[in-house]
Amino acid sequence: MSSRDTILQAIRSSLSTGPVLERPPAPEVWPRATTDPAALALRFGNELEAVQGEWIRCPTMDDAARQLAELVDGSQWPVIGAVDGPLCRQVAAKLHPERLAWADEDTQPAAIAELPAGLVEAQWLLADTGSCVVLCPTAPERLMCYLPETCIVAATADMLREHLPAAWEGIAEKLSEPGLRGEVVIITGPSRTADIEKILILGVHGPKRLVVLLVG
Repeated sequence: MSSRDTILQAIRSSLSTGPVLERPPAPEVWPRATTDPAALALRFGNELEAVQGEWIRCPTMDDAARQLAELVDGSQWPVIGAVDGPLCRQVAAKLHPERLAWADEDTQPAAIAELPAGLVEAQWLLADTGSCVVLCPTAPERLMCYLPETCIVAATADMLREHLPAAWEGIAEKLSEPGLRGEVVIITGPSRTADIEKILILGVHGPKRLVVLLVG
C-alpha cells in the first residue's frame, strides 16, 4: 500500500467512526409569503414564460402521459431520451417503447447529443424564477439536461417552493444521504446568450426549448 493509500484509508476510517454531526437549521434568507400551491403554480408559470420557457398544466398523471405523447407526435420526434426515474416512467407511459431511449450509466454523450429531446424529472420547482431543480446522480442524467435540443421536465405540484431558500431544507436533507452522488442542476428557461451585439440567441450552450409538464 502506498503512502497515499495509507492516508486515504486513515481519513475514511476516521470519517466512518467519528461523531455524527447534526445539520444546522436552514437560515431564513428571504421571508416566505405563501405556500398556496395554486398561487405558486401561477407565479412559476408566469416566470417560466418570461424566460421563453413553456409549461403544460396536467390535472392527472394520465393527462401528463397524454400530453407528452401529443408533444412527441406533434414535433415528429422518432425517439426521445429519458432519465429512468419513477416520474419519467409514469409520464412516458403512453409512448411506444421503441420511441424511448432510457439513459443508464453506460450511455455515451454522443448518443445523447443526437436525441431531439430529453425527458428528466425535477425534485423542486422555484416559483420566483420559474426554475426547475434537478438531481443528476450520473453524468448521462446530467447531460440529458444539456445536450438534446429540447428539454422536457416532468414535475408535480407538491414540488413547488416560493424561492430557493424555501427549498433549502429539502435539498440539504436529500444531499445528506450517504449514497447520493452527482450534482444538482438548476434549469431556468432555454439556454440563452446575448454576447454578440446584445442580441438574445436561444440554444447556443444548451437546449433551445424547455417544456415543463406540471402535474396536479
